[in-house]
Amino acid sequence: MNSRDLVLGRLRAALAGGGPAAAGEVPRDYRHTGTLDLDQLVQRLTDYRAQVHRVAGHAVADTIAAILPAGATVVVPPGLPPDWLPTTVTVRPDDGLDNGQIAAADAVVTAATVAVAETGTVVLDGSPDQGRRVLSLLPDLHVCVVRADQVVATVPEALARLVPHRPLTWISGPSATSDIELNRVEGVHGPRTLHVIVLA
Repeated sequence: MNSRDLVLGRLRAALAGGGPAAAGEVPRDYRHTGTLDLDQLVQRLTDYRAQVHRVAGHAVADTIAAILPAGATVVVPPGLPPDWLPTTVTVRPDDGLDNGQIAAADAVVTAATVAVAETGTVVLDGSPDQGRRVLSLLPDLHVCVVRADQVVATVPEALARLVPHRPLTWISGPSATSDIELNRVEGVHGPRTLHVIVLA
């Protein structure tokens, strides 16, 4: 008997005994909600090497001006609030920019749909103020603006706010990967630098 026959034999035996239904109902008694803590979101994002700025709503443009050098080229989704952008940068609205034009930009600025305090995760869903997924993946620096009312405590709470058929991008810090020796490399699958502006 070879390995293939052994595995298939075990599968046949399991299915003959009633299959998945015999296992019973999957328990769904895990915690769905938690205590919302903006400090926890900030701490988790910082742990992931994101740079976090807690500001009042009117200070978004000033904060972005402090993050980006004067004259930087910034790609923005078509629905981003214009008053978020400082006059010190060159704005390139995504009106069908090709990948080369997006990758050549110094930064991208987007909004968010929801953020999870417990995991330090920001979720984008392709809404007009967030744009196409490629916008948050190609530029080397991503500035993401999250309103305090978009922050939830747990992942189940975030899932309840999301529309499942939308193109979801889950971001927990800058893009990073490690090789077999655990050497961390940033910027391989997305932005090397992530700034999250939390509007408190």
